[in-house]
Amino acid sequence: MAELQQQLEVDSILHEIDHDLLLEYNRQIAKEIRLSGSEEELRAFHYIKEQLEDFGLTTELTINKAYISIPVRAELEVGGISFAAITHSMSARAEQLNTHLRFINLKDTDHNIWANQVTGHAVIVHGLANGPTIYRLQQLGAAAVIFINSGAYTHEMIVSSVWGNPTPEDDGYPSIPVLSVNHSDGEQIKSLIAAGDGEILEITLTAEVRTDWVDIPTLVAEIQGTKEPESFVLFSGHVDSWHYGAMDNGSANAVMVETARVLSLHRDALRRSVRFAFWSGHSHGRYAGSALYSDLHWEDLHENGVLHINIDSVGAKGASHLGAANTMAETRTLCADAIRIVTDEPFRGSPFGRSGDQSFWGAGLPSAFMGLSYQPEGWFGWWWHTTEDTLDKIDGDYLARDCKVYVAAVYHAASAPIIPIDQRQAIRTLSERIGYYTELIGDKLDLSRLTSRVQQLQDATDHFYDRIGSSLPDTSVAEANRTILSLSRWLVPINYVRGSRYDHDAAGSHSLVPALSDIELLAIAEVGSEAFFKLRTSLIRQVNRISYEIKQAERLVVEAEKNPVLS
Repeated sequence: MAELQQQLEVDSILHEIDHDLLLEYNRQIAKEIRLSGSEEELRAFHYIKEQLEDFGLTTELTINKAYISIPVRAELEVGGISFAAITHSMSARAEQLNTHLRFINLKDTDHNIWANQVTGHAVIVHGLANGPTIYRLQQLGAAAVIFINSGAYTHEMIVSSVWGNPTPEDDGYPSIPVLSVNHSDGEQIKSLIAAGDGEILEITLTAEVRTDWVDIPTLVAEIQGTKEPESFVLFSGHVDSWHYGAMDNGSANAVMVETARVLSLHRDALRRSVRFAFWSGHSHGRYAGSALYSDLHWEDLHENGVLHINIDSVGAKGASHLGAANTMAETRTLCADAIRIVTDEPFRGSPFGRSGDQSFWGAGLPSAFMGLSYQPEGWFGWWWHTTEDTLDKIDGDYLARDCKVYVAAVYHAASAPIIPIDQRQAIRTLSERIGYYTELIGDKLDLSRLTSRVQQLQDATDHFYDRIGSSLPDTSVAEANRTILSLSRWLVPINYVRGSRYDHDAAGSHSLVPALSDIELLAIAEVGSEAFFKLRTSLIRQVNRISYEIKQAERLVVEAEKNPVLS
């Protein structure tokens, strides 16, 4: 009966989403190019702020320094022929670099061949500009890297791995210039190289990039919950854009504004608060805005944050697929239920990479969504990060559909008596990963204590959820929710953070339980070698840490079981 009532409430709320208002918000936000820290971007922030205040939300617009990199211009001349090119955020600057050019097939795994061809030369390769490829070629002595994009347009990218503002220890910035050309020009350049019949092709390139500490805005607005107002669901998206960014991220900002409007009409039904956060520095500072917010509000996030729901690049023409949206194991049911309310597409979910504005794993916040709707081929569209990301790429019906999914997810996370985070699934994910590492490493490292403790935690947590499955009084609900949140503070960092929970891991690929990922290196290291002993020493320390943290998680569940309020 309670589930039926909640379904009727959600259906009523979703019916209030306004298709035309969404498109108008999108038009207003995407009418100017919004480079991080620019006046145009700030005008978009003020527009959003005015809308939220009209809905009765309390807003706060703050300005902070961030390390921002804006590509200005690139020039490329190959064999005496000029080609259109762009450079990238965080590329090294270069004024008329004269060198020679080689083509490298990145599918060739023989890096000895690479080294012979790369050292001292510029290199041209296929793909989107990315840090790992640049770093590998830079280490081999490349003087510059030029990427051949796959279509008619070049895609803007940021090419550092440093997450947010750098510290003295961060060195993940390219020391060489990085350019991109479109597919047809890239093929012509390759033809010039081939026609040289072994001769080294001369090139001249320029990369002008403006990288500095810049003032960027952050806008936060909140709808207060009625019963657990100190707890909040964080709903976030970035405002800065490449070019007009109608899809990335004007459409997402429109959904956030419409979500705020609709939920403001139903604030009495929200048990927890909903905090809307609009970032700058996503595209030009490697998630600088969300990382800054995490740095400046870490304790509040750690103590009161329930869940981070992120939104990026929604409502595009052709974006018919929702089933591969990002989710953690513990938020999978929340995501699947929100999608099921709107469409009958089955939800399989995709694991998170170390990307997007996922700056809150160290503070222990579970994540749901990043992008939501995708093209059939699996990404945001050929216009992503190009000059062609304009309003004609938005489909109003898909935008309204995506808005309904987000409203359903945010509303459920904020209104459900028991926080809809299933920690049993987080522990099963952890258990599976420990099992993978155990099988991989054999007798080179003892993981039996980890295995045992994960099983004990699983048993205790399964029993805890069995007990809170039926109707509970408000005092019991509050205690159950405190336990669920406390579990997140242990499980999210274990499953998703490699370094310190107070820091930010580098951007890039992600493996679950990353602090133990060097087990893959230990498994292939020669027993008795220096590398073997160093890896083993480091991993023993990480096993100690994770094992003890799992023990603390089990203790808190066992203590919760003893609480008479939950009896």
